[in-house]
Amino acid sequence: MDFDAQLKLQAYLDGELPEAEAREVANWLARDREAVALHTELRNTREALAGFEVGAEMPESREFFWSKIEREIRRLEPSKPAPSPVPWLARLRRLLVPAAGLALLLVAGLPGSEMETADSGAFVYHDDAAGATLVWLSYPAESEVANNTDLDTID
Repeated sequence: MDFDAQLKLQAYLDGELPEAEAREVANWLARDREAVALHTELRNTREALAGFEVGAEMPESREFFWSKIEREIRRLEPSKPAPSPVPWLARLRRLLVPAAGLALLLVAGLPGSEMETADSGAFVYHDDAAGATLVWLSYPAESEVANNTDLDTID
């Protein structure tokens, strides 16, 4: 029996169904033994609990009672620590790192500077304004590796 059918039986027992649905449930109870067993169990449980429905009296108003509970919950909740301030050096670094990258790109693109590659696998950078030359060597050069079979390789 599905959950909706069980709820419908409970509503029938409580007298909450319209007349048409109540007749359908009564016909269903005449045909289905499982529904009769559940209806009987629900009715017995209702009768057993009927004597325990004594109203509880509170010494204070409902609003005051719930406000005390709310205050206690708030008192027990851990407070969130305030975020620590970011040091000035960290803020400065956030600005300087992108600025340094941009400056490097601008210097590389200045007139009078050029970059060339040689067949040996070396990169040469000339900056005429600063009078600097930078040579980047990749060793062993690819042409040497192709010609030399004595080099150890990792497979």
